[in-house]
Amino acid sequence: MASTFKNIFQTCFILRNKVILQSAEKTKLKTISVYSNHCLSFTRCLHNPRELKKFYKNATVVSADGWFEINLDRKKLRTPHGNIFKVPSEPLALAIATEWNSQEKLVNRHTMHLTVLSNTALENPTHKTREQLTSNIIHFLETDTVCYRLNEPPELEKLQKTKWDPIIEWAVNRHGLEITPTYSMAPPIVSPESKEIVRRHLLSYSDWALFGYHYAVDCIKSLLIIMALVDKQIDVDTAVELARLEQEFQTKKWGSVEWYHDIELYELRCRLSAAMLFVHWCCESTTIKQKATLPSF
Repeated sequence: MASTFKNIFQTCFILRNKVILQSAEKTKLKTISVYSNHCLSFTRCLHNPRELKKFYKNATVVSADGWFEINLDRKKLRTPHGNIFKVPSEPLALAIATEWNSQEKLVNRHTMHLTVLSNTALENPTHKTREQLTSNIIHFLETDTVCYRLNEPPELEKLQKTKWDPIIEWAVNRHGLEITPTYSMAPPIVSPESKEIVRRHLLSYSDWALFGYHYAVDCIKSLLIIMALVDKQIDVDTAVELARLEQEFQTKKWGSVEWYHDIELYELRCRLSAAMLFVHWCCESTTIKQKATLPSF
């Protein structure tokens, strides 16, 4: 499953780069730098303040006190707050080193999703406790994409039932949840018992995995889809398709903005694939390494 996420992650970067190159030819953008199959930079056209010149040759992984650190040549990688960058899983560390080795002239940090997620888990900038983070994830149940339905047009209503009902049915059968979709502005009906079931389920994950879980849910605004994805009932492509169901319906009816919607689609797949790899590797680490916990404040 992890290799599938990695393949999707890499493929989306490549496809996104091709779309931007095609757009560049049509709009005659003269200064575009595409590098490595992974990173792209709109220099002059779209200046990104998070880009900086590459200052190292190689990124490597070293083990220290049960954690895994990243060395950029002979210097240790550090977090935005100046702390030593470290992760609890060796596969995660290797993937992050690959992100850094994929950069060429510029370090395009907004494409380095695993690095960003690890920095967030390490420093916990919003100072959330484990319980607060879990509550934030559960809150998405009340605004879950698959629980908000439309009666019109009939074709869309039928499509939503066909595509989204199996996700709700899976959640009911797998976890015993009680969820009733809504066709109005009122929130869907989710029983307190269902929220408690989800809370206990989420608390079974490590703190690091919860950060990845929250990032994934926030990407597609659906906790139910992510639960099915983590449980390997669907793949990343299907999860993105379900999350964008209404948008894709409207696009097929009214047309799309040339190249923009394609980039948006590939970028969403990249972020979601990275989040799933992050959750998978951080869960895996709980059985082979010490359990990563949130820093105390």
